[in-house]
Amino acid sequence: MSGAAPSSIPSVLGLHHAAYRCRDAEETRHFYEDILGLPLVHVVSGDAPSTGDPNPFLHLFFQLADGSCIAFFDLGDGKAGEPSPNTPKWVNHIAFNVPDDKALSTMKAHLQKHGIEVLGEVDHHFVHSIYFFDPNGVRLEFTTQVVDDKQMQQYRGEAHEALRDWKKKHQSAAAA
Repeated sequence: MSGAAPSSIPSVLGLHHAAYRCRDAEETRHFYEDILGLPLVHVVSGDAPSTGDPNPFLHLFFQLADGSCIAFFDLGDGKAGEPSPNTPKWVNHIAFNVPDDKALSTMKAHLQKHGIEVLGEVDHHFVHSIYFFDPNGVRLEFTTQVVDDKQMQQYRGEAHEALRDWKKKHQSAAAA
C-alpha cells in the first residue's frame, strides 16, 4: 500500500481539536491560557455528552495559531484522566510546533520560570524537542523541525519500508 488515500475519500483538512480530561477547569485554563498563551475560545457545557449518558461536563477549547484547538473535559469530580498501566508515561503526548530553536529555548525558560519541570532539549535528528507535563498529567512537547523539506520528503519515501522492517523484526522476536 502506498499510503495515499483513495480518491473517493474526502480530504482530511487538518486537526480541529484533540480532547482530554482535566480535573479542574480553572487550573487547566490558567496553564494553557496564562502560561502557554493559548486563548480560551469556546466553552460547551451540558448534562449529557453525545452518547446521551447522564454525565454533566464542561468542555473547554484553547486555540493554537493555526486555528486548531486542544480541548479538555471537566466532569466536575476533581479527577484527572488515568494513564494506561500498560503504556509508559512518555508514549502518549501532544506535540506543539514552534518556529525555531530560539523559540524552543525561550519556551523552555518560560516554563521553568513558572516552576514547570522540563526535559530536554532532545535532538531527534529531524526535530528538536522539550517535554513537560500539564497539571492533569498530560505529557506535552514543544518541537521544531530542523531539516529541510527535501529531507522530510526523503523520510516520507522511506516510511513504509521502515514500518515493514519494524514489523518483521518484532514478529520474529515474538515468535522466538
